[in-house]
Amino acid sequence: MNDDATIESVRDRLRDFAVARDWGQFHKPKNLAMALAGEVGELLAEMQWLTDDQVHERLADPDTRGAVEEEFADVFLYLVQLADVCGVDLIRAAHAKITRNDGRFPPLEASS
Repeated sequence: MNDDATIESVRDRLRDFAVARDWGQFHKPKNLAMALAGEVGELLAEMQWLTDDQVHERLADPDTRGAVEEEFADVFLYLVQLADVCGVDLIRAAHAKITRNDGRFPPLEASS
């Protein structure tokens, strides 16, 4: 595993992976957004109809956890690729969104 655990390092590995396979022709915003939606659906399928406790039980089993982690990875990888192709800085966008939400949804007042 690479110790350079940043979104940029993942993005760069994804770019290299796609170039080596000539997949750039397919990595257009619409295609990546559709692939992302499909992978989110696969992640949801791992949890569909389960209670929260059942989800946690499945995550405690190493085999099941591995399958769920792969779906998380697929979602993350397509999101990183989509942001890259669209020129979106995910970290900046996430911090900006949290800042907006902080203004929209003030914290609860502490009870005395």
